Amino acid sequence: MKTIQTKNVSIEARTTDRRVRRTFAVTTAFASMLALASCATAPAPASNPGSATNSSHDPKNDADIPKDGSPQATESRTAQPRLAVTYDGGVLVLGATDGKVVSDFRIDGFNRVNPAGDGRHVLVSTTGGFQVLDTGSWSEVHGDHSHHFVSDPTLKDQKFPAQQPGHAVHHAGKTILFDDATGNVSTFESKTLSKETLPKTEDYKTLQAHHGVAVSLKNGQLLVTEGNSESRSGITLLDEAKTDGSRSTVATSTDCPGVHGEAMAQDEVVVVGCEDGLLVVKNGKITKVSSPDAYGRIGNQAGGENSSVVLGDYKKDRDAELERPTTFSLTDTATNKLQLVDTDFSYSFRSLGRSKSGDALVLGTDGKLHIYDSSTGKEKSAIKVVDEWEEPLDWQEPRPSLLAEGDTAFVTNPATKELHTVDLKKGEVTQSIVLPETPNELTGASNR
Repeated sequence: MKTIQTKNVSIEARTTDRRVRRTFAVTTAFASMLALASCATAPAPASNPGSATNSSHDPKNDADIPKDGSPQATESRTAQPRLAVTYDGGVLVLGATDGKVVSDFRIDGFNRVNPAGDGRHVLVSTTGGFQVLDTGSWSEVHGDHSHHFVSDPTLKDQKFPAQQPGHAVHHAGKTILFDDATGNVSTFESKTLSKETLPKTEDYKTLQAHHGVAVSLKNGQLLVTEGNSESRSGITLLDEAKTDGSRSTVATSTDCPGVHGEAMAQDEVVVVGCEDGLLVVKNGKITKVSSPDAYGRIGNQAGGENSSVVLGDYKKDRDAELERPTTFSLTDTATNKLQLVDTDFSYSFRSLGRSKSGDALVLGTDGKLHIYDSSTGKEKSAIKVVDEWEEPLDWQEPRPSLLAEGDTAFVTNPATKELHTVDLKKGEVTQSIVLPETPNELTGASNR
């Protein structure tokens, strides 16, 4: 293990453009019920939303259930979170506690799924936009307690229009959608998604279309990436929208070649990855944290709003067709210090996660889920979950994927069509379920 203390450069405005190579990265968002481990490049189109099959739930009428336009619902004694798992030609909705298939939605093409941020819905990146998938499980707060409900999952006709739906990010009660083909950024209140009609969106368009990402902050500010179809070089922080919808610039930076991916840290700090480090956005200012290598790419990240440390990947070979990294990064946004941790295994963009206590989780190609102290970088334990594997060259191809929430981690194994549940406190696999299809992307409904 080696520790690098970097030089911090405060950036209020930078105007120098840099031409860069295109790369891919991942966005990580964490959930209160279930979290998405990562996100990758712009999705390939999918089409023809299908109908649910294999439903195992028989809901009953309840006159006291709030009338929100949802299917008939049944109140449950405890929360019943659900997972969404993509496969070639569809999306499975599973019970998170038992792994059983609740519904199977047939959707042609390669499908991407994103947590919608309301603890209930998932957004499916498909032809024409982000389609709403109701997982059929949610909780409602009533004073000092909550009520939990389940119903049949529904793939709705509702779709947020986008020519090339890319990243979907949720934070501070807002969900932000990015259209890579147009640069259009659409923001809506996450809790309004359960209505019968699509919620109203607040729209903003970047200067040029690119594969990008945007984040909405609690104070109304909006962070957007900047670039074009050939390169991406930085970010812009905009103030709260005026009555006419316009925004003015708070801070900007072009010192981030290949900008891609975002993660949230404690105290509403936003981190975005670059090919030579990352940018830290805090209190209206942008600070560059540089990699120790001329090419030290940090893109895929996993953060947590209760931790100042962000877990990230780290790649050193600019010319590699596919670099299989054996080093990861830990960046403390409180001090802007970057630490590199060397491993004896590799991992992929779907291998990073965080535990409830803030530990860094890395799913290795050695088949183990490695748990690290995020403040020191020291490995605490390793749990054998799947057989050894190798990352495929094509990023769309299935590979073992990690989804972590609280003290539980979910790991898919495409080779055996299995979904494994890992108890992080006990340090063991507690359940293994064989799925009817080969799993690819894994996510859950999140409200954080």
